[in-house]
Amino acid sequence: MSALPVSRLDALIAQQEGLERIDRESIEAIQLKKLNRLLAREKERGGFYRDLPERLFSLARLADLPFTTEEDLAQHAPGLLLCSQAQIQRVLSDATSGTTGAAKRVFYTEDDLENTVRLYMAGLGELIFPGSVTMIAFPFSGPFGLGELIAEAIRRLGARPLKAGPFLSYGEYAALLEREKPDTFVGMPVQLLSILRFCGRGSLRRALVSGDACPDSVIAGSEEILGSRLFPHYGSREMGMAGAICCRAHEGMHLRENHVIAEIVDAAGRPLPAGEWGELVITTVGMEAMPLIRYRTGDRTRILPGVCPCGSETLRLDRIERKGTGLSASELDGILFSDPHIVDCRYEREKGRLHVQILTNGEVEPALLRDRLSAAAGALPVSLTVREALEEDTALVRGKRSLSAGR
Repeated sequence: MSALPVSRLDALIAQQEGLERIDRESIEAIQLKKLNRLLAREKERGGFYRDLPERLFSLARLADLPFTTEEDLAQHAPGLLLCSQAQIQRVLSDATSGTTGAAKRVFYTEDDLENTVRLYMAGLGELIFPGSVTMIAFPFSGPFGLGELIAEAIRRLGARPLKAGPFLSYGEYAALLEREKPDTFVGMPVQLLSILRFCGRGSLRRALVSGDACPDSVIAGSEEILGSRLFPHYGSREMGMAGAICCRAHEGMHLRENHVIAEIVDAAGRPLPAGEWGELVITTVGMEAMPLIRYRTGDRTRILPGVCPCGSETLRLDRIERKGTGLSASELDGILFSDPHIVDCRYEREKGRLHVQILTNGEVEPALLRDRLSAAAGALPVSLTVREALEEDTALVRGKRSLSAGR
């Protein structure tokens, strides 16, 4: 038997589904039952998925169904709703959708959001404890926003949420760490490393990171300063802002399989076996407002084969590489943050050049950094601006890391 405690997600799934224990057979039975319930409802209401079969006799047949895309979410949101508008508690709209004019919209009921809070509790429960003070560096956008849902999960665990948000200056973060002495951090990966490198560890001992790609150099830099392993999580708005959590084995992220069926597909859309890298495709059988069938996330990962060292049989996702082709912000982050004196950086591609802005807390070698960036950028010329980070500086990027296309 494993000396590690089994992932808290197992206990949550067992409680939600009325089971004594979780194994592959029970998980797959739950998934097929919920999938067929969803297909029957879609056929009855004549919505977006009305042309799909009413029933599948095997999860393997899921691969025969067509994909759903983010363009579908932008163009056909009303047809994707499985509840009345009166039941909707939250709508997330993505103004950066690839469609022309329309924004991608995702809807949530009260039960959807409650399931999100409970998954956050399972994930956060791996690293916080009653009496803990947990600093939240995600945005707070009002009731049912991401920050508030995380804060509610922390309160239910008997800990105190510290609502820092992502908009403070380094000096303000330093003062907050000194005054409130949080022991745990919840936020984006680069954001954590940036704060640690400017402010120092202070009272922080543990961290949960989510919301963006997490390059190896960012993980290594954060773990070296914290003196502990990071707990990376994965979620997207399409799966209710919460999808997979890290246990104390730190070998992949356990998927909320009673609510999400995961597939990995190749570039041609063909299913891949466990262990193979490809695009993550999700079927959200546990979502009440807007369940999606075979939604192409655009995110790249793999399903780790075998049972987790903690003993859980739930599927585990490896690290996530965010959507995009060619040179990415994640690749550039991996290069730059390997230098321990780099606090933050921002990238912009404009007029045939890659412009890079860097904040430091010590001496760096601009020529060496430019050479490394040029090797990654290929034929794209690189211009570099380097200056020392100041207390009044705020994060150069306040959301997901990106390489903007410019002009």
